[in-house]
Amino acid sequence: MHPILTDWGRFVAYLAAWGLIGSLIAVQLAFAGPFAWVEAIALGVPLALVFGFVGLGAFWVCQAAPLQLSRIVRSLGTQLVAAVISAALWLALARGWAALLERLDVFPGLVVKQLQVAPLLLGLGFALFLLTAALNYLLMAIGASQAAERRALQFEIASREAELRALRAQIHPHFLFNSLNSINALIAAKPEEARRLCVRLGDFLRASLTVGSREAIPLSEELALAEQLLSIEKVRFGERLSHAIVADEAARACSVPPLLLQPLVENAVTHGVAQRLEGGLVRIEAERSGPELRIAISNPRDADAPGRRGTGIGLENVKRRLAALHGSDAGLEVTKSEDAFRVELRLPAFRAGGTAPDAQPPLA
Repeated sequence: MHPILTDWGRFVAYLAAWGLIGSLIAVQLAFAGPFAWVEAIALGVPLALVFGFVGLGAFWVCQAAPLQLSRIVRSLGTQLVAAVISAALWLALARGWAALLERLDVFPGLVVKQLQVAPLLLGLGFALFLLTAALNYLLMAIGASQAAERRALQFEIASREAELRALRAQIHPHFLFNSLNSINALIAAKPEEARRLCVRLGDFLRASLTVGSREAIPLSEELALAEQLLSIEKVRFGERLSHAIVADEAARACSVPPLLLQPLVENAVTHGVAQRLEGGLVRIEAERSGPELRIAISNPRDADAPGRRGTGIGLENVKRRLAALHGSDAGLEVTKSEDAFRVELRLPAFRAGGTAPDAQPPLA
């Protein structure tokens, strides 16, 4: 169907435009021919409205003869032939309409006057068809551009979804590998702790697999998973590892990507607490600040400890997930000092289950 016919508002505007063109034709007839103003309007406006419907056919001519560089001569030839045919038909309609008005004794002698301006009407019909064809080519180009934008957007969404699935798929194997190494180290020396670690690991994996299949979860659930992870690590580190979680209710109600904090907490333990003989505190803080949710994870560090292989993978993973989900509206900032390491996340404060950022001020 023609794009103009798919919308009533657009169709009415199209007819109004042809009514205006008919008024201009009437002016031309009144000045160029032996027509009174009433006769010129009676002949010109109805003919223009009829030609508006004839011009709709130019859309299918344009589709059959698209403007392509390799076919430009053929396309222009097709349009010229169509313009000649349309102009001839329009001239015949003008003759018939003038004859009808004269037969009804509305405007005596109108046929003769119409014949006197036949060349003018033929030229106007030819030019108007080409103008209509140009308009249809423009509409087709706009439609093609919009379709290309939609396809590009769909491709971008599919690419981001694929990237997110790949990033989320990296989380479990990485953590599981580290946990199995810990269990292996405990089996001979502390079999009871190895058993406890297996049980806690099973509970954690069951919970994380459940939330990992969802697009987003409340921060309260994410913090509970982080606490489970820390309890698993505490079996290995004992009193050397302690943790604190501070989050207001407004922050806990916000929605976050599942398993977002896991690699950061794991990094805090592996590359921070584990490198110090005295261990240290892993602290997680979260607050909602207007339309933003801010989450910070801090841990002590030993500046003299040798770097470990794999440092930075978890941070890059989280950064890429945030960028894929929220673009420039989210970010990750790392602050490093001689004895401390801090990662701060910034992302839109969506309420769990919501689809728009919650711009309400933080709850007291």
